Amino acid sequence: MSATKGDNTVGPAGSAEAEAEAEAEADRAAEWLEGWPRWACGLLGVVAWGAALAVVYPLVRGYLTSLPDQRMVDLGVYRAGGLGVLQGQPLYSVVTPPPQLLPFTYPPAAALFAVPLALLSWPAAQLAWLPVIYLPLAVLAWFSFAPLLRRVPAGGQRAAVLAVLFAACAYLFPMRDEIRFGQVDTVLLAMAVADCAARAPRWPRGALVGLATAIKLVPGVFIVYLWLSGRRRAAVTAAAVALAWTLGAWLLLPGDSVTYWTSAIFQSGRLGSNAGTSNQSLRGIVLREFLPGQAPGALWAAVAVVVAVAGFAVVRRLGLAARELEAMAVTALLWVLLSPVSWIHHFVVVIVAIGAILADGRSPRRIAIAAGTAIFFALTIPWWGQSLLSQPGVPVLAARVVQDAFGIAAVALVVILARLPAADRRAIML
Repeated sequence: MSATKGDNTVGPAGSAEAEAEAEAEADRAAEWLEGWPRWACGLLGVVAWGAALAVVYPLVRGYLTSLPDQRMVDLGVYRAGGLGVLQGQPLYSVVTPPPQLLPFTYPPAAALFAVPLALLSWPAAQLAWLPVIYLPLAVLAWFSFAPLLRRVPAGGQRAAVLAVLFAACAYLFPMRDEIRFGQVDTVLLAMAVADCAARAPRWPRGALVGLATAIKLVPGVFIVYLWLSGRRRAAVTAAAVALAWTLGAWLLLPGDSVTYWTSAIFQSGRLGSNAGTSNQSLRGIVLREFLPGQAPGALWAAVAVVVAVAGFAVVRRLGLAARELEAMAVTALLWVLLSPVSWIHHFVVVIVAIGAILADGRSPRRIAIAAGTAIFFALTIPWWGQSLLSQPGVPVLAARVVQDAFGIAAVALVVILARLPAADRRAIML
């Protein structure tokens, strides 16, 4: 037997009672926090952020003191691109120093933004990149967990909860890889999410999505999100801004722009082994299933089209139902599923999914699913599958499923977000 209240679906009586009890406990905790004096609230926020940074520090220190040739290698790629611009070298011929010899793979606009890195020494660039990784993570947590944070009194208490969420997100496996490689994913994702979720942005809505798209193309899925959610003007703005940055880069780097848009963009092998464990996109999964043979390109295209049509249908339905955070989470998951190559660090998008599933924290069911997702993505499960492939007696198919765990989980999260009932209270964006 079920009952409905407004536009929210409530499950069996036992589930409804559990949710009511959890809501009452949360409300009592919120009332207790509201009774704190202002100075105590401020102190709580400061102490919580100090503790969060202390928790994250060993992680940062470990990667910054690793072997020099293994340290922030992707940051080295960005810096090489910036050096190529300054020195007038063909952008898509420059490579990082041995032993990696990694090529620059981003659009020319990204190389222009990398010029400041080329003006810094390599050690200084590594230190300068830390806030570029972690400040956007705080922004991402702020918007992804907005419904939960709104239940906490503003000020020190809310800052303390945000600090806890920040530290927890920092230890997800994709975020650990983000600092290991010195990647740019948190910046681009935070830009896209903030652009779509900010209640009253001080910039033309869509401008940040457009800029992120000009830098790395795949954030362009959020242009589709804006369009499907009814914000057509913002979608047009995003597309126009992406085009403007691209044309601007073409004027400054015409030869490199021709090279990128006519050849480099189609050379996915420049990114490394597409069939390796780290590529958890749909294409990576398909490629691995056919090893040691070659996967038909048409098969991946067909799978991608099916997932794109179904996924964006979910985005449209959620967006029109005013479930914006959940629609953004599905869009972020399509970011990694549809891209030809999605390394594990690209899966920082699960932060948005975890926040959307958790919602305002009133539903025990949502709490359990969000916690399970966080634990799952904190583990190095795909690499367990890589190890299982070398174990005698383990079926190859079973090992492959474990190896493809993050990509499969991303598909599962799309289904979960599509099927979860609306949160107890409508998610209000911050």
